[in-house]
Amino acid sequence: MWSICKKELHQFFSNLTGYVAIILFLLVNGFYLFVLNESNLFDFGYATMDTFFELSPWVLIFLVPAITMRSFSDEFRSGTFEILQTKPLSKFQIVAGKYIAILAVLIFVILPTFIYVLTIKNLSSDGGIDGGGIAGSYVGLFLLASVFAAVSLCGSSFTNNAVVAFLISAFACLLLYFGFNAISKLPVFQAKMDYYIEMWGIDFHYKSVSRGLLDTRDIIYFGSLVTLFLLITIKNLLKR
Repeated sequence: MWSICKKELHQFFSNLTGYVAIILFLLVNGFYLFVLNESNLFDFGYATMDTFFELSPWVLIFLVPAITMRSFSDEFRSGTFEILQTKPLSKFQIVAGKYIAILAVLIFVILPTFIYVLTIKNLSSDGGIDGGGIAGSYVGLFLLASVFAAVSLCGSSFTNNAVVAFLISAFACLLLYFGFNAISKLPVFQAKMDYYIEMWGIDFHYKSVSRGLLDTRDIIYFGSLVTLFLLITIKNLLKR
């Protein structure tokens, strides 16, 4: 499993892909947080990271599938998956190794954003920020990225075309994040039904964790989604 993880990390950071992903994530969020009119902190007037945590999920919806789209699709296309199957590794170990590598990459993507926290703290008039709320939001962001990683890895296991894998994964992430919230707003789902439908979406639980309160229901929800999509990935590999 760890050999798979090391191989994936080496492939990711041996070319510009990994560095471009990190720089792109920082640039998009930094531009939105400090430059764009009506969204930057200088116009807003408050030392808060709320804008960053509202935008980041939308960036990750496309960034995570872009990172993972070649995970299995390239293995299938090039024929290296057949070679991989000759190794003394179970399908679970193969999937787990690739998934851990993706999580490691996402940690490298998210960690540099602590620069934003230090910048905002220095810009604050009294040098104080809501540390608890920001910590909770970072936990929520990592859990969100973990789900997107599992969904995208699963999407890559359906096809040998990286572009198709990206489209499948991005659509699935978008649907899980915003789809249930959109459906809950339909007039037919009123009188408390809208609340229960919204609970099925990632957005509901991401906002809950971002408030700084770690509810076991939210943890179970994210863990269940990760487990579900990793099991589907393993099942797709077994079919091959």
